[in-house]
Amino acid sequence: MVKSKEFIREKLAERAGAGTYRSLKPDNTLVDFCSNDYLGFAGSHELKSKIEIELSKRLFIKNGATGSRLLAGNSDYTEETERFISALHNSEAGLLFNSGYDANLGLFSSLPQRGDTIILDELAHASIIDGARLSFANRYTFKHNDLDSLEEKLRLAKGICYVAIESVYSMDGDTAPIAAIAKLAERFGAALIVDEAHAVGLHGLGLVDEQLQKQVFARVITFGKALGCHGAIVLGSNELRQYLINYARSFIYTTAASPHQVAAVKAAYELLLNSKSEIEMLENNIRLFKQNVNTNISLIQSDNAIQCVILKSNIKAKAIAAELQNNGLDVRAILSPTVAPGSERIRICLHSFNKTNDIILLTNIINKFADA
Repeated sequence: MVKSKEFIREKLAERAGAGTYRSLKPDNTLVDFCSNDYLGFAGSHELKSKIEIELSKRLFIKNGATGSRLLAGNSDYTEETERFISALHNSEAGLLFNSGYDANLGLFSSLPQRGDTIILDELAHASIIDGARLSFANRYTFKHNDLDSLEEKLRLAKGICYVAIESVYSMDGDTAPIAAIAKLAERFGAALIVDEAHAVGLHGLGLVDEQLQKQVFARVITFGKALGCHGAIVLGSNELRQYLINYARSFIYTTAASPHQVAAVKAAYELLLNSKSEIEMLENNIRLFKQNVNTNISLIQSDNAIQCVILKSNIKAKAIAAELQNNGLDVRAILSPTVAPGSERIRICLHSFNKTNDIILLTNIINKFADA
């Protein structure tokens, strides 16, 4: 029997009510402990000026790309920027995508074939999971950062095997044991893919250093976090780049990034290379936060900008988020089913521009709430 429109609306409302507690519109009156703008680039006047200078160097530059890069949307400038970014990351080649989601979707949906295997960390980003689901490959997940669990899945792999991890995990903020995973993947002949979205910035150009690059098949770098703009690049071999151009649907069937977006990325990289003081301020703020949170609080181990207090309850997570917001601090609750039941939390993002007094206020409220 066909369901009525009223039934569909009721189901949508029911499911929406169980989602993550958040405002869809940012409140700029609150102190930012929520965004991924780790180094303050998104609001940087210096970056804005650099973008304008970069654009001024290009005569007759268009406002839009006008089409897919396989048709009218490609340009010498875009390819020049790809080479510039790839060289900075010591990569043979790179291909720009319109977003980090598009990059992972295109990479994981097109690369593994029927009969191949994808093995994902269980906390891998949704874009990686969605890309893997769209492929025809066998799929497994391994326990988060657990080498024994990964080895167990590697022994089940068939065909070409791809192992996918994040260097810094977007929800927990912890770091993957990349070197150990790379060694294990190499032992089984698997290709390792690392998403560096939340590592770039605090960790310079990422955690995949010069030594590890030889063991990593591909990297995904996104520009919407510490770089303060938008888009992403998949780094790897020339062969990988050419393959994605011809088979990654999220690259082929979309209008290319505008020249302004490409210029913003190039300018952001130039600014990052001269941001030692901002990185040091972010490191200091991370230390200050961790030093001031009481030891009895369930804080996920992280030395990165993402810090999570586990509350094991949607009600508690909502309550402390509301208390923090009432005190002028923009912190959001992350609820089940967005995270697994029992891991409900508040997710705190620290930045280079956060003030000492605001971090102390933040930790004081968290400590007081936990003791209540």
